Amino acid sequence: MLVDLWAALADLVLPTECAGCRRTGGRLRFGVCAGCAEEVRRLRPRAVRPDPAPAGLPDCVALGPYAGVLRELLLAYKERGRHGLARPLGRLLAATVAAAVDPRQPVLLVPVPSTAAAVRQRHGDHLRRLTRHAVTALRADGWRVSTARPLRALPRPDSAGLDSAGRLASAKAGFAPRRAGLGVARRRAGLDVAPRRVEVDIAGRRDPLPKVIVVDDIVTTGATLAAVERLLAVEGLSVHAAVVLAATRRRDDA
Repeated sequence: MLVDLWAALADLVLPTECAGCRRTGGRLRFGVCAGCAEEVRRLRPRAVRPDPAPAGLPDCVALGPYAGVLRELLLAYKERGRHGLARPLGRLLAATVAAAVDPRQPVLLVPVPSTAAAVRQRHGDHLRRLTRHAVTALRADGWRVSTARPLRALPRPDSAGLDSAGRLASAKAGFAPRRAGLGVARRRAGLDVAPRRVEVDIAGRRDPLPKVIVVDDIVTTGATLAAVERLLAVEGLSVHAAVVLAATRRRDDA
């Protein structure tokens, strides 16, 4: 997509303002100053969970709270067109995935889909872009990882003004299966292959099935992640965990 390519190139060449602290001047790498990069580098993934948690919410791991530099980077990337941040944020997403799964396990990443309106507004699917960079980073570290898009997002109101009940109702009606994408997801998850080909090592151990990981940028009430988990479960895809970059402060750490 030429629009996405131009936006990413322009973001790498033109920014003079740090996406994290908004200060101008100084040397920037991917649009971020050294101080802000160091602040994000110190974050460590940990388990988080909303209180109350919606039914069906899988275990969730976040890189950090939705605050400070991490919040500013996500806002700059999503809302201010700083597409050059996709690569470093994708690497941070990869590090969070690595903290949620045993490295000996293969992984299938399922990004939460964006609505068509959000894709148009942001000049591309921001989460799909992050997931691609996360896959590249994980593979470079020796992970067996793939991705699939088994769901599509239906038109729905902006959740920013909704309370917890409103977010839950919106999320439940916000997604639908993509039949072609579901087929890909099931095959990559080791399903729908009869008999399934199983790699066996010299000790007679079977190659494990990939762990399905739902990825999103931010978790607030958990309604979206719970809705995605329910739809995938109906299709036989068991979600191992959800991984996000940031969790809002209203939740309690697990």
